[in-house]
Amino acid sequence: MKKILKIYLLPALLLLSVTACKKSYEELSKNPNVPLSVPASLLFNGVANNMADLPGNQNEIYCQYFLYNYNYYGSNVYTFGSGDNYYTTLKNVLLMEQQALAVGKPALNPYSALGKFFRAYFFSKMSLEVGDIPMNDALKGLSNLTPKYDTQKAVMIQCMAWLESANSDLSTLIAAGTTTVDGDIYFKGDLTKWQKTVNAFHLRLLLALSNKATDPDLNLATQFSAIVTNSAKYPLMQGNDDNLQYVFVSPTNYYPNADKFGQVGSRQNTSQTYIKLLTTFRDPRVYVTAEPARHFVDDLHQSPTDFNSFVGADPGLDLGTMYSNAGLGMYSFINRKHYFSTFTAEPSIQIGFPEQEFNIAEGINRGWVQANAENHYVAGIQASMAYYNIPATGTFNAYFYRPGSSDVTVDKNYDIYTINTNWATYYSQASVKYAGGNTGLTQILQQRYLALFRHSGLESYFTYRRTHVPVFTTGPGTSNGEHIAWRFQYPLSERDANKANYNAALQSQYGGTDDINGVMWILK
Repeated sequence: MKKILKIYLLPALLLLSVTACKKSYEELSKNPNVPLSVPASLLFNGVANNMADLPGNQNEIYCQYFLYNYNYYGSNVYTFGSGDNYYTTLKNVLLMEQQALAVGKPALNPYSALGKFFRAYFFSKMSLEVGDIPMNDALKGLSNLTPKYDTQKAVMIQCMAWLESANSDLSTLIAAGTTTVDGDIYFKGDLTKWQKTVNAFHLRLLLALSNKATDPDLNLATQFSAIVTNSAKYPLMQGNDDNLQYVFVSPTNYYPNADKFGQVGSRQNTSQTYIKLLTTFRDPRVYVTAEPARHFVDDLHQSPTDFNSFVGADPGLDLGTMYSNAGLGMYSFINRKHYFSTFTAEPSIQIGFPEQEFNIAEGINRGWVQANAENHYVAGIQASMAYYNIPATGTFNAYFYRPGSSDVTVDKNYDIYTINTNWATYYSQASVKYAGGNTGLTQILQQRYLALFRHSGLESYFTYRRTHVPVFTTGPGTSNGEHIAWRFQYPLSERDANKANYNAALQSQYGGTDDINGVMWILK
């Protein structure tokens, strides 16, 4: 009996020993410094960062706010390459929703509600850049590596449905007492402000479809009117405090190129498209965003505060000619005090109250809702000026960099001028006072363009493409046969990895060519 015990005891001990060693090996093979999962709040933070379209890049050239005058840094040509690819970000939106559920959150939670907003934001932006895109078949990983393309119309209808659902979900959450979300860089988690953003963006997207106003499948006017006239169901932004804006902080997150005026700012001068509107309207915002052209001040002895001293370059100019003129002080540069004297400058508005008010005014002007367009038009202008701390009636200081100074951060290197403002005088101008009809629509779009200076990425380009307001000028310097390109090309990855569907999308839209001058459905 004892022998039997000895015979079976030894294998058992050996088995336990092997099992223990195997378990120990698995434990030791895990890296305790690498997380096995990412919390929904951290994913939300990353997605929110990825949605920010910040200034200081080529988008400002395409919107004709700034122009390069030196080809080492860039050019002003409309020879578009690939559009934005947000599919990785959208995968993180899905993962964010999954992680929220994995830790026990209910099916309806802040991450699921805002996930719908993010879907609408990123899918619609990609479509506005290129046309048809993969949507329903996208984001399926290894189960579908060659997703079919959805038509631009289908993408837009789905995006509007997501926005409608996001608003409804947020209303339910807020009414039940869930009013915050973790990981929020914009509103410190305030879901009530996110709901206003959702609805303000919905208005923007509806207007992006204005050329399709008669399409019964879209029902644009009904949707627009419902949002504008029912504040209980669709709360909207009430002022600049509601802006979805990216705030810069020092020393961890500088305003783009804030420390590089000599390398960047002086190689870009302002555009006539932007400056000419301001000077025509005798608009005080020009004193905050730009500096007088030195030739007119130093050589022609004009006052630095004379509106005629502010001059932007024609975007169509040959780059060599523009470089020569810029060197002679013929053009206004960006205001160094406002944008370069600190590392934080101004918040970058992504979706804001001034734009919302101009969008409402445009919808009213188009007959989509019965209300007073002028009230919203005025509110948009005044909110834009307030953003720059320009009083409706009173004074503010204009700071213009003194030639020959060496440090933009020192106040003594600036000449200071007191600017008087009077709203009644400004608004009484025929070019500014709302006129209604087609003239009024042009005024709304011009003021919207001014308010979006350095904000909202390509939005001013999209609006020009849709309305041709304000007038974008072309010439040898813009290339592309002196035409504004109508679209971006598809990402290179689509041509290589999804060739059949890519070619089918090109054939159905642009005659088989990935043509930057091809006219997408939304513009026809």
